[in-house]
Order: sequence, then C-alpha cells, then structure tokens
Amino acid sequence: MDIKQLNYFVTVSNQLSYSKAAQKLHISQPSLSNAIKNLEREVGSPLLERSTRKIELTDAGKILYEKSILLLSQMNILKKEMEEVKLTGSGELIIGMIESVKHWIPKVIHDYQGRFPTINIKLIEVLSGKAVKDSLRKYHTHLIITNQYIREEDFESIPLYDERLVLVMHRNHRLAEKESIHLKELEGEPFIISKVGFQTREDILTAFRLEQAAPKIKFEIERFETALSLVRENLGITIIPEHYLSGPKDDSIVRKIIDSKALERTVYLTFMKNRYLAPSVQTFLEDIRRNFA
Repeated sequence: MDIKQLNYFVTVSNQLSYSKAAQKLHISQPSLSNAIKNLEREVGSPLLERSTRKIELTDAGKILYEKSILLLSQMNILKKEMEEVKLTGSGELIIGMIESVKHWIPKVIHDYQGRFPTINIKLIEVLSGKAVKDSLRKYHTHLIITNQYIREEDFESIPLYDERLVLVMHRNHRLAEKESIHLKELEGEPFIISKVGFQTREDILTAFRLEQAAPKIKFEIERFETALSLVRENLGITIIPEHYLSGPKDDSIVRKIIDSKALERTVYLTFMKNRYLAPSVQTFLEDIRRNFA
C-alpha cells in the first residue's frame, strides 16, 4: 500500500460516497473503486461494506482508517517541514495571537519586516486552549502568543509579561463614580463574559469564587470588541485585559481596577519544541523575546 491509496481510502471513508470522493479527489469513480479494491486485496480483508443505500467501514476498515489519519497527518507535517528547510528570507510566517497583543505586535512586525521584507505574515486569532494546541500541532501556525499555559511535553511556553484584568462599565453606570469596587457589588449586574473554554472566563469566575460571589451572566462573547460594544450601549459590564484598552481614549466607558490576584494573567509565547523552524521564523521568536527582556 502507498500514501495515495491511503488518501483515497480516507476520502471515501469521510465522504461515505464513491461519487463524492471521486469528485473531491479529481479522479474518475471507476479509478477510485479499482484503487480501493486493490488496497483490499493487498490488506487481505474487506475495508468497506457496500450496499445500495450506504457505505460503512468494516472492523478492518476502522483500524486502517485510524492509522491512516495519523500517517497522512505526519506526512503532511513532514512535507511542510521540508518546504520550510529551504526558506531563509522568504516564505510565510503565521502568528496566532490573542486580542490584547494589538498594542505591541505591530511594532515588532515593523522592525522584523525591515530585515525580512519578502516574508508574508499572517495574523490569526487563536483564543481557546484547545485551539492553541490544535493550531500548533496541525502546523496551522508557527507560534502563538496566548494567555493559556500549555502543560504538554511537546510545547514550549515562555512567559512574556503579566497584565491585569480590569472592570469596564458605561460612564453613566451607577458605580462609575466609586473609587473602589468589590466583586460582591457586581453580583446583580448584567455581566458580559467570554464563552466556555476561554482562560479569561476561568480567571474571572475564579476571582468571584474567591470572594464567595457569582456574576449574573447576561452575554457570552468570543471577542473583547463585542464586549466593549455592549458596554458602550450600557447593556452590561465586563472584565477584560488592561492592554486591550490601549490606544485612543473612549469617553463613553470607564475602567476600574479590582484588588484581586485572580484578576491578573500571564501572556506566553508558545511553540512546538521539536518542530523545525526556518531561520526567518526563529528570528521572529527572538525578536519577541528581546522585546520583553
């Protein structure tokens, strides 16, 4: 068996249709059917049960499918690494990031592009912990700047800096004039919070629990910009990273610092330990580290 045969088999298994798989693979249906039959002869066992209504994997097919997925994934990674070996001052740099790095990442990129002007840079938001691991392991990104600390053997997570999470409310809110605010005072307020799976949400809920309080969650969001849009309309309050508020002042909102160790977070530079990184990518990693040395 070879990689092409396994790719054909996986595509048919995913599509559960020879006609759809053939279309996706850009080959004729008879050619695809013959390739699967040849694979079955080589394996010595049926892989797909065919009926007039549907296609199902046999027990042997299920085993081969699981192994093939892993093998094809590794082959794809190997191909990408071999392509990157050739790159020095050209190619692509894909950076995953959280929203709050917008205040400093453009400067690092500006300085970097002076030395690598032909590099094309992609900036992708990667927010949840699962998304960070999937993105790096599937080679969708070279590195990620995240507030998620990944405790896995194949990851390197370098702390860059700490930042506070601050309370944000409309200027006309009843608590806007108070000098200090405790989390207990926020229990009845309509609260805007990140959806499940986001570290910021966990940090906020932990802070409330430590004060034996709980927020009244009204809105669940993915992006801080959405949270601020809701606050500007006085629809609720939120807690977000202070650096996200860097830039031009917004007179419609006010921010308050709440005294809670749980409302602090660390931002990390995370990448795969054993992945080959082209010199141009390694340089960007070092640029970020120097920026916070």
